[in-house]
Amino acid sequence: MRLQALRLQAYRSPVLLLFKVMRSLGLAFVITLPCFAQQADITSAQSAIALEQQGKVAEAEAAWRTIIATKPRDPSAHAGLAVLLAKQQRYPEAVVEYHRALSLDPKLPGVQLNLGLSEFKQGHFAEAIPALQAELASNPGDSRTTILLGMSYYGAKKYSDAAATLAPVAASNPGNAQLTTVVAQSCLWSRQYECALNEFHKILLADPNSVQVHMMLGEALDGQNRTDEAIQEFQLGAAASPKEPNVHFGLGYLYWKSHRYDEAAAEFRLELANNPRYAEAYAYIGDIALRKNDFAAATESLNEAIQIQSSIRLAQYDLGSAYASLNRNEEAAAALKRAIALDPSQPDAHWKLARVYQALGRHDEAKAELAETAKIHGKQDDTTLVRNIPGVPAPTQ
Repeated sequence: MRLQALRLQAYRSPVLLLFKVMRSLGLAFVITLPCFAQQADITSAQSAIALEQQGKVAEAEAAWRTIIATKPRDPSAHAGLAVLLAKQQRYPEAVVEYHRALSLDPKLPGVQLNLGLSEFKQGHFAEAIPALQAELASNPGDSRTTILLGMSYYGAKKYSDAAATLAPVAASNPGNAQLTTVVAQSCLWSRQYECALNEFHKILLADPNSVQVHMMLGEALDGQNRTDEAIQEFQLGAAASPKEPNVHFGLGYLYWKSHRYDEAAAEFRLELANNPRYAEAYAYIGDIALRKNDFAAATESLNEAIQIQSSIRLAQYDLGSAYASLNRNEEAAAALKRAIALDPSQPDAHWKLARVYQALGRHDEAKAELAETAKIHGKQDDTTLVRNIPGVPAPTQ
């Protein structure tokens, strides 16, 4: 496991990030009205638009719906109604009308962009992507659409695509910290560590005391197995802002990974001082106690972790191991079964549970767990594993 898996950076709203980026670039999204082909359409549309400008939104909506009732296959009328609905933040209804307009005229200017924006504002990032791709194909190089598409990839957690889409825009705006941060995060979370390091170093040049950047830079270094350098970045972050969420946990995890258990435990306790309900910190403190054969302390910390968050596999597995060492085998079996339920693909809990079942005299269940262990290891049988548990006969050939 690496810090990458822990995703220390708090997930920030792509919608808010988008508009911060747009403001920083001096750009804005303007919802555009469609073109009307016939004079009668223009007159009716102008009437609807005038009503909206007078603040008579309900009357404007009624006017658009009258146009649609008269000419239901007029794509511009559906698009005009969609624009009005979107301005009222009635995005689901707007999306329906945009789709109706596109079904009648797939090339109606501006509709794909408006559709993508309406989906994006609802947090429907994956749904926004096809519309924005279509808009960008019609208008290559449009910076607004490019940024919106990149942020949609980011919101949909398609980080590799986000980095590829936004990196050229960031390169053209080297002083834009917001955009550079999004690119750096996208590189980090798509495991493009060199890219992430380059982008984070750019940010640090402008803001050398940014604790978040030190932390994410540490994540990128950890992703390259440069653990000592990752520790240095987290140490800098902790020194700059000791109350920053996750900074002590991240540093503790890196110490734990480096087998520096006393230092790790100290950092986990500092994290708990900032956040007393940080379940993972209790879990790792318990794991360290278990490694030191302090089973009573281990069970106390591990139970604290599980009471807060029962889905931490490490806590369940370690608790089962600690109970087994204390000969509390029924409790050990229960904890190990919970660990298996959280991730059946890991052989260690099956193996440990087999030993517990053997201690309880439940030999058939012990053999079943050994068989599952062997299956996970990709073998037909595993006589070596079986022979390591006294009283369980090796399978016949």
